[in-house]
Amino acid sequence: MSAVQVAARVAPRRRASPTLRLLVPALGILGVLAYWELHIRVFKVPAYLVPAPSLIAQTFIEEWPTLQRNVGATVIEAAGGFFIGNAVAILLAILFVHNKTMERTLFPIAVAVRTIPIIAIAPILVLLLGNGYAPKIVIAALICFFPTLVNMVRGLEAVEASALELMRVLSATRRQILFKLRLPSSLPFLFAALKISTASSVIGAIVAEWIGADTGLGYLIVISTFEFRTGLLYATTVVASLLALGLFLSIVVLERLVIRWQPEAPKQ
Repeated sequence: MSAVQVAARVAPRRRASPTLRLLVPALGILGVLAYWELHIRVFKVPAYLVPAPSLIAQTFIEEWPTLQRNVGATVIEAAGGFFIGNAVAILLAILFVHNKTMERTLFPIAVAVRTIPIIAIAPILVLLLGNGYAPKIVIAALICFFPTLVNMVRGLEAVEASALELMRVLSATRRQILFKLRLPSSLPFLFAALKISTASSVIGAIVAEWIGADTGLGYLIVISTFEFRTGLLYATTVVASLLALGLFLSIVVLERLVIRWQPEAPKQ
């Protein structure tokens, strides 16, 4: 190994500035949109097949009252499913860590429920709970539930043996060990699962709206597809994506506020 290679490995990596980290993906997105627009215009692709970004933007502005009227229902369903699904998963994970018998009994049931396709569960829930918010929230909660349960169990168990032994030597109760050791150690695992759940909750709400709804982004996607309103279809998809992105960024901000320590970088 040459001296240059050794110096390159030993020298610390420079972190890109915040402006550069934002500028690079922004330029990438603009490049894709520019190529998309150019491809549509050069090859004269029909708008009913793939609309140009300019047409999608125009539809977004023209149909904003319709989009605004329908996005509220999806927000309620996705947010309700997100909070309920993750809350139940966290409580169940705490139960599993303290009661292995309950874990061996209930965890296979959770796995079995997760393996059932959501598109198959949705009609059953609509029949049982009606055509309102309830079945959509339950479906969104089911999608969010399992990743958080698995990550939270792993996080609660991922405590250092020496720290756990010290707490026991100090006669700490289960409650003290949970709140002072297990929960703080599980936060990185929890937030990793919450980031996954943000997009999953929106997907669950939209899929549920496909089955039976008269409002929401999923309902709007179905209607615009049947009516061949391709611009509205793409605009609705953009709104759904922005909704999931907004939830994801909120979790990122919350993570930075809650977790103020960072793990040490591995030595090279």
